[in-house]
Amino acid sequence: MQSLSGQSIVVIGGGVGGLSTACYLADRGGDVTVVEKNDQLGGRASRLEVDGFTFDMGPSWYLMPDVFERFFGHFDRTPEEYYELTHLDPHYRIFFKDSAERNSADDASGQSPRAHVDKVDITPDLERSKRIFESYEEGAGEALEEYLEKSELNYEVGMEHFVYEDRSRLRDFIDLDVARQARGLSLLGSMQGHVEKYFDHPKLQQIMQYTLVFLGGSPTNTPALYNLMSHVDFNLGVYYPENGLGGVIDGMVELGEELGVTYETGRPVTAIKGRAGAFNLETPEGPIAADLVVSNADYAHTELELLPPEKRGYDEDYWDSRTYAPSAFLLYLGVEGEVPELAHHTLVLPTDWDEHFEQIFDDPAWPDDPAYYLCVPSETDDDVAPEGHSNLFALVPIAPGLEDTPELRQQYRDLVLEDVAANTGVDLRDRIVVEERFCVEDFADRYNSYKGTALGMAHTLRQTALFRPPHRSKEVDGLYFVGGNTTPGIGVPMCLISGDITAENVLEDHGVPEAETPLSE
Repeated sequence: MQSLSGQSIVVIGGGVGGLSTACYLADRGGDVTVVEKNDQLGGRASRLEVDGFTFDMGPSWYLMPDVFERFFGHFDRTPEEYYELTHLDPHYRIFFKDSAERNSADDASGQSPRAHVDKVDITPDLERSKRIFESYEEGAGEALEEYLEKSELNYEVGMEHFVYEDRSRLRDFIDLDVARQARGLSLLGSMQGHVEKYFDHPKLQQIMQYTLVFLGGSPTNTPALYNLMSHVDFNLGVYYPENGLGGVIDGMVELGEELGVTYETGRPVTAIKGRAGAFNLETPEGPIAADLVVSNADYAHTELELLPPEKRGYDEDYWDSRTYAPSAFLLYLGVEGEVPELAHHTLVLPTDWDEHFEQIFDDPAWPDDPAYYLCVPSETDDDVAPEGHSNLFALVPIAPGLEDTPELRQQYRDLVLEDVAANTGVDLRDRIVVEERFCVEDFADRYNSYKGTALGMAHTLRQTALFRPPHRSKEVDGLYFVGGNTTPGIGVPMCLISGDITAENVLEDHGVPEAETPLSE
């Protein structure tokens, strides 16, 4: 067992990755301080409180419960000691936009509605899901079962041997054991090609691919390996933590305090100087000395803004050449009355979503016919909205770096609310009592996010595993990185794991063996 024996460590940024790393390092004896530029901890998992409404500003899906159990279990705790979980049923609801168009045409012609459904609930009941799939395509029910068996294998092997283990160098993959574990995994090809092997119907393909939003990619640029997300979705389930994702952050902060972590908010770091054993971090309130530094701030921001040119591992051209996950246009809405047509998690998808992905990755523009997500936590939690009201936010993935003006936001706000009314039957426009907007410029300003991406680098084949920036700084001894731009990648569970990997890197480089405790006489 190695210890950091009281070394002073500063974690820049209090997002999930930073909070995770802080807990692991404090548990190994480090004197850890988390310094956060904003007034609350959580990074993108922040809260917005307005007139009795409490919104999760960023992540709102609690997935991969096993990762949270493993994190808290490392410290001999359980998640239930910090927050309760509700298993959502349905996990989520999908509206397909062509139902509104076709039903309108059916009404005009006097024809009856189509036989199969255009609103789908995915529930914990796999047999029900198989029947739904079968209603779209003969044989799709059994194909779903086969697909999920494959995704479960990918998940179990992939998590144990490729996600929890830090394989950040080529030699980590040139290994017989790695080759043996990788046998049978869907490592090559795209998610589009993989899903097409099982399902022909475009709507079924969309159901299996929507989770790519959590990875910041599209069906054509995300490796087939990530079909493991369907195991997460269908088999492991979707949960709601007490007090939302903000409640998870509260739990992590409380755990950190129990382990001795100190937190400072409202204190941005403006420069990183020095090296291991002699760091000096500049802040408006004065310098902070540290033996070691972990940056959970945006990786590009850290290198391009906080380090001098000669200390950067990557230059501006590198960051500019990366493929980034989408940014987002967000509407946080407090509305009068209930919205029973919507589930806690609801997706609204055009039948052909290729154009939307093209307008994110190929020809950046505000989407003409967007796919989007609606979250209504008040369906599950009475405390997030005043009595007689609903808490709702709408999220539209858009290209990072887009022009973002008040006029464009207003136009898109009107387009989205009209689209919601047309395709879900819920007209919110005359019921809104609270409204806040968040978009590209806000991601860049609040989180120092490169090009205003909401998540970081996308999980393309050339940006997965060893092709992501490493946890260790290439140029500065004692400087480390954690978060979505490192391995294993983006998303709350991945950032939790990233904290573990970063801490192990720190211990490997700067830890010392703990002295044996002498036996009492």
